[in-house]
Amino acid sequence: MIRIYNLIMAIQILTTKFYIPPLPSKVVVRSPLIKQLTDGLSLGHKLTLISAPAGFGKTTLVREWISSSKKSVAWLSLDEGDNDLVRFLSYLITAVQTIFPNIGTEAMRLVQSPKPLLIEPVMTILINEIATIPDNFILVLDDYHVIEDKPVGKALTFLLEHMPPQLHLVLTTREDPNLPLARLRARDQLTSLRAADLRFTDSEAAEFLNQVMGLSLSAEDVAALEARTEGWIAGLQLAAISMQGHKDTRSFIKSFTGSHHFVLDYLVEEVLNQQTEKIQNFLLRTSILDRMCGPLCDAILLDPSAFGRDTLEHLEHNNLFISPLDNERCWYRYHHLFGSLLRQRLGQSRAPEEIAGYHLRASEWYEKNDDPAQAFHHAIGSGDHGRAAMLAEKHWQEMSESFQYAVWLGWAKQLPEGVIRSRPVLCTQIAWGYMDISDVESSESRLRDAERCLEGPREEMIVVVEEQFRALPARIAMVRTYNAQSVGDFPAAVKYAELAIKLAPEEDHFLRAQTNAILGGTYWSNGDLDAACKSMSDWIENAQKAGNFIFAIASASGKADILTDQGHLREALRTYQRSLQLASEHEAESQRIIAHHHLGLALLYHEMQEDESAAQHFQKSMDLGQQSVLQDWSYRKHLAQARLKESEGELDSALDSLEEAKRFYVRSLIPNTRPVDALKVRIYLKQGRLSNAQEWVREHGFTVKDDLSYLREFEHITFARVLLAEYGVNRKERTIQDALGLLKRLLKAAEDQKRMGSMIEILIVTALAHHALGSTTQAFASLERVLSLAQPEGYFRTFVDEGEPMRSLLSAFQVQFDKQPRSQQQELRVYLGKLLSAFAQPAGTAKPAPGAVEALSPRELEVLRLIAQGLSNLEISKRLFLALNTVKGHNRIIFDKLHVQNRTDAVARARELGLL
Repeated sequence: MIRIYNLIMAIQILTTKFYIPPLPSKVVVRSPLIKQLTDGLSLGHKLTLISAPAGFGKTTLVREWISSSKKSVAWLSLDEGDNDLVRFLSYLITAVQTIFPNIGTEAMRLVQSPKPLLIEPVMTILINEIATIPDNFILVLDDYHVIEDKPVGKALTFLLEHMPPQLHLVLTTREDPNLPLARLRARDQLTSLRAADLRFTDSEAAEFLNQVMGLSLSAEDVAALEARTEGWIAGLQLAAISMQGHKDTRSFIKSFTGSHHFVLDYLVEEVLNQQTEKIQNFLLRTSILDRMCGPLCDAILLDPSAFGRDTLEHLEHNNLFISPLDNERCWYRYHHLFGSLLRQRLGQSRAPEEIAGYHLRASEWYEKNDDPAQAFHHAIGSGDHGRAAMLAEKHWQEMSESFQYAVWLGWAKQLPEGVIRSRPVLCTQIAWGYMDISDVESSESRLRDAERCLEGPREEMIVVVEEQFRALPARIAMVRTYNAQSVGDFPAAVKYAELAIKLAPEEDHFLRAQTNAILGGTYWSNGDLDAACKSMSDWIENAQKAGNFIFAIASASGKADILTDQGHLREALRTYQRSLQLASEHEAESQRIIAHHHLGLALLYHEMQEDESAAQHFQKSMDLGQQSVLQDWSYRKHLAQARLKESEGELDSALDSLEEAKRFYVRSLIPNTRPVDALKVRIYLKQGRLSNAQEWVREHGFTVKDDLSYLREFEHITFARVLLAEYGVNRKERTIQDALGLLKRLLKAAEDQKRMGSMIEILIVTALAHHALGSTTQAFASLERVLSLAQPEGYFRTFVDEGEPMRSLLSAFQVQFDKQPRSQQQELRVYLGKLLSAFAQPAGTAKPAPGAVEALSPRELEVLRLIAQGLSNLEISKRLFLALNTVKGHNRIIFDKLHVQNRTDAVARARELGLL
């Protein structure tokens, strides 16, 4: 599904992977090993490695240790599916978030970005965030031996090599991992326990067999069995279970021999043979499940004489290699090794058709119980690809709306081609999924499959979701709209968008809204901001009609961006405020998407020199950003930080923030009109690093005769600034004339499309260029025009951040302007004075001299005018969409600046100063 902001791909997280396994009711206390682990932690070791074959009690030991520790613990049980860097890091970060919810949000967004995943940036961000945690904690990765993926190993190696002191990592594994163990050992940063350490001693074996397992073996029998198993805990457990059915335990122990592999085969056989036929059938049939509960087992076995929950409790009570997955003991799983052997025996003892039936019943149960992922998994396991395709088609909409399109594509890739190509809706859904990850070629291929299918007889098509079938031509056109925009073919994007709108069913408001969103992005990219704003407004309206208030709220940020580009700062403010009002009506859902709104407000108030409001909204955006699901949050955050640091004169820090922003950039429907590299060039110029700026010009091949486009307008204005800086060095009039010629062409293009925001900057640079050339008349003409455009919208920082050249020009202009009668252009005169005052207090912290009147901000003037109209504080708060306390705060600031005590005196003083 199209989103005006790309949203984070939500990986389906299985929460039971983070459950710390409960300790058995009876356990052998392993005090020497626990002390060894605790000592390693006290010595500041980075890693605890517990490496031994299956069944040596690795997990139980760690569980016993952490129960006696006062440290916070994050637990992650690994499985073979974690051999994927994105999935592994998603689970790793989520594990940490189980104890520190605010840690790792930025890293998670980068992990789940559609861009290629780079290990070092993700791990650097995660490590830096962990380093801010005040408390030490333990992270356990259980069953690490299932990890074979090299990128995962590299990620963990990077973590170990740069691990902050707050974190201690614990790995349990059946084999040594490919990690820098030798280096850690040489640096005394490793605690290691091996099979020899984990083997039960004679006394521990006796306690286990007689106390835990309930046998009554002599010391001689215990010693013999311990010698046969070499202290292998699982072997002892299996032997104990088997002995429960033997009267002659001594003979059993004597016959109990062989390597682990053969002993295990023998004991599993013995364990199964000791169970009733009903229990054996239960174990084998339910072995197809990754996890199980009573009702699910009932659905598979179809045995009315037994309840699955009772059987599961029986298995747990009798230590039959089953582990609870929750404290309520609703869900269980078999020991991995035991489950694997059960499935092997199932395949040997049951016909494929019978096994397929178990999978089919599991699929049906999961479907009825709202777990489409497991329903699909077992449909594939049953070999019923038609059912699997039905589930995929049926659940596409909900999975797309919950941002699981990559997971859903994983399903679709398991389906045979013949099954897909007979389903036009499914073909289009797959095309849509590829569209969401910007795989245009694959998307178009599936669209052609859908069209070929539609050309055939209706009776040969298989359709599950009839509603989507009716809208299929429009959906195909809409996907092509996005694909065309992705490759920069804007004329084709417009053509397909118009076709999609024409073909969309009248009642399908949301499809129209989606198409309008893409069309708005196309208009935006072409510089037609009026059309883009209208398309965005239509998208918001239709999203609300469809009940998708969250998308409507999120999209308001895009509309405000367009309004800002148009130079309509006050309307952009109102757009944010109205959207936040809507968000307050849907507070639970909206908290994850409104960080953008507060960040946008912060930047607008910063531009308007309302520093207090800017700071409040910036902090609010940082707080909300920790839970934002909007994929470009990190990019926008770092851009905003760079902007603020630049205004404060912290240019090196601003460049650092721009570098961070560049790493987080993700392509979306919002055009990238201000590339990071061009922003950096502007800072280079402020630093006097002209050679760096000139290198950028050479790399991009800019010339003053370039064809102009809105997408490159910002870069061309930056190029003009570089030419202006070069003139300051070489004093060649040709250089400055080239800049002025380019600026003239840029201004004409902006005027033709009524892009006032662009016009304001172009006129500023033009005025500065004429001023540098000594053309005072032309400089003043450009300056007066830009002041008349900027004053109604409250522009301040755009002028102030130009620095001394702009201050000098404004001062010279003020001298000339003061020669005119004071009755003329009074508002412009006041605005000019405020701008010059702003140069004297760049950070908004300077205090006025005694008796002087500090300039009121645009927002304070707005409040003052409403006070003069007789509105109460409550009425002002409703009119301006402000909190009542915020209005009262503005009142206090206004009174302080005007040196008055009440509203009446404030209005009178403002009239004296010509403010009203």
